[in-house]
Amino acid sequence: MLRITVHETPLQITLKLEGSLTGSWVMELEDCWRGASSNPAGRSLCLDLTEVDGVDSAGTYLLALLHNRGVQLIASGLVMTELVAGIEEQWQLRKKA
Repeated sequence: MLRITVHETPLQITLKLEGSLTGSWVMELEDCWRGASSNPAGRSLCLDLTEVDGVDSAGTYLLALLHNRGVQLIASGLVMTELVAGIEEQWQLRKKA
């Protein structure tokens, strides 16, 4: 199960995720991101992953795509921090190539 909460400020839109980014919940996040990014009004978009306890390969791929589109990924804990660092490193290498 995944809970997505949208927090909006004048400078930023944050999607706070709680639970597992797996299975059909990956599409739910994509739909939520599309809605949030359709009207950013110059605001940056962030994904707060501090309460995420699991991510499958489809979830990892979506996070990489969103990061590539300029979405900031915020993580805590060893597993999620490593996942985000891996995504940032892999996409940096692809951008340079």
